[in-house]
Amino acid sequence: MIRLLLLVAVLFVGAQASALELKGAFTQGTLITGKVAPGSSVLLDGVPLLALPDGSFVFGLPRDAKSNALLSVRRKDGSVAQRKLKIRKRNYRIQRIDGLPKRKVTPKKRDYKRIAREQKLLNAVRHRVTQIVDFKNGFVWPARGRISGVYGSQRILNGKPRAPHLGVDIAAPSGAPIIAASDGVVSLTHEGMFFTGKTIQIDHGLGVGTIYIHLSKVLVKEGQRVRKGELIGRVGKTGRATGPHLHWGLTWKTMRLDPSLLVGPMPKVQKK
Repeated sequence: MIRLLLLVAVLFVGAQASALELKGAFTQGTLITGKVAPGSSVLLDGVPLLALPDGSFVFGLPRDAKSNALLSVRRKDGSVAQRKLKIRKRNYRIQRIDGLPKRKVTPKKRDYKRIAREQKLLNAVRHRVTQIVDFKNGFVWPARGRISGVYGSQRILNGKPRAPHLGVDIAAPSGAPIIAASDGVVSLTHEGMFFTGKTIQIDHGLGVGTIYIHLSKVLVKEGQRVRKGELIGRVGKTGRATGPHLHWGLTWKTMRLDPSLLVGPMPKVQKK
């Protein structure tokens, strides 16, 4: 797994400090948090970003982000500060997984309406941009176990090329605890999606969300506020899975990012 030090960039303008502060690893698949002077507007490659009254904002760099991006800040006095971001390119693995049910790799025609309906549910909650900043409280691993799948890898399922894996898989015994990776509000629960099985999505504010899938049990309800480290579910193998594990994903709106860049190394599982 890629290990990256967090980079903090601060742009100084004259004698005034911190016209723009950015925190995150400038690499494909990362979540960047930022701060500007209150009342400033922020644009990424010309597209406006929501900045809260205190100047907080976030954005994501997708799996295949280009090597450069331009962040512009227009302050209340009309002056503009810009920062050119150099984005590190990643080399993604190829992962082959065999033994999946044929229908979960190549769905039948009648399955596609269900798949589209379930994706619409996920996209709807991901598009909600709430003005909370729970993501500022940091993130932890939501389960303990062996990393069996990494972000960005090209998946070959039953010998057929499929979409890249856009999350982290944690292999653990069925029934093992799953905790909330950070403070937030449960924005979606589902007892059985076609691909993801039992599913939980948590909103951490400003479009930042985490998803927990293939669960055996969902222990929270939509609208419930959860704290970092709180039990929310149990590991399972529902949906498209060959064995018990947690797929943990990070999203900014509908952009899927690498959650492992938000946490340190996986804590060792203590043997009883």
